[in-house]
Amino acid sequence: MVRELARGAEGLYSSAICIAEVACLAHRKVREGPTTPAAAAVKRDLFLDDVKTGVITALPVTDRLLRRVEAVTRALPSSCFLRTFDALHLVSAADAGFVEIWTNDRHMLAAAPHFGLAGRSV
Repeated sequence: MVRELARGAEGLYSSAICIAEVACLAHRKVREGPTTPAAAAVKRDLFLDDVKTGVITALPVTDRLLRRVEAVTRALPSSCFLRTFDALHLVSAADAGFVEIWTNDRHMLAAAPHFGLAGRSV
């Protein structure tokens, strides 16, 4: 389903923190055993090539976005579960003018409206 959505999209965008997230995910998959270091390296390199060639547009993390995270979190209800990188993805999407964000992360989906975004489950 994710690949179908990606193929049909006008473009793929993510906060530039996705580079760190993919690196850490690859490391975790090797550490936990379902993948080999060589296989993880191939996947990492394919991802980095997609970023380099513009298949995925990595939106830069700026001081302004970091301050926006700080401002939005001041107004969040205490019941809202929000991780740092999720907040950065959400402000990056909102700042880029998007009205929705696609994720399978239930916490990000729940937090999306606080950033002016509709969360779409993938």
